[in-house]
Amino acid sequence: MVGERVCPSMETLSEIAATDQFFVQQRFAPLVNLYRISTVGADGRSEGRPLAYVRQKRMRIREEINLFADEAQTVPLLRLRARKVFEFRGRSEVQLPDGQVIGQFQKMFGASLLRSAWQIMDAEGAVVATARESSMAMAVLRRVWGFLPILENIPFKPPFHFDVYVGDRNVGRYTRLIAFRDRYVMDLSGDAERVIDRRVAMAFCIALDALQDR
Repeated sequence: MVGERVCPSMETLSEIAATDQFFVQQRFAPLVNLYRISTVGADGRSEGRPLAYVRQKRMRIREEINLFADEAQTVPLLRLRARKVFEFRGRSEVQLPDGQVIGQFQKMFGASLLRSAWQIMDAEGAVVATARESSMAMAVLRRVWGFLPILENIPFKPPFHFDVYVGDRNVGRYTRLIAFRDRYVMDLSGDAERVIDRRVAMAFCIALDALQDR
């Protein structure tokens, strides 16, 4: 219809679906984890236009992370939710506001003993891509850092980066920027065929920070 107003969440999701790079920044707040996801600035290391605002309540039995189109958190955009109350495999679903599942991902615990690895799946659970820590040496250093009592209270941890693969082809990289607050850039420019749903990829950016050490 002429003059029909587009739903803000659908308009934002369409923009996200066409985006190859995401800038993720954690924001501090009591009792919740907050993030802002934006496009990437021209320098490749700063935030551009805001795309989503994320809220994760801590200490939930069933993990759930909500993404909103607005900072006031009144327009639901996506939901990241554990499939079960006790999801030992770490599988989470990415859902639209109406509950429709558009993708899934899970940590590969066996493969992650030394170097963390994840699977990114479509709505039916078929694997479309994998992500694994770029550096074995840095992965081992992170684990040693977490186990040594003398280091665990130091407010710095070795940064981690992930490479993203479709089959054997490297299509992207998730990079943690050196900053006081957690900041990341996800770049999927190598996935020209858009095998990876960018809406799922954006939710995956949050999982790599909020759920990585679970």
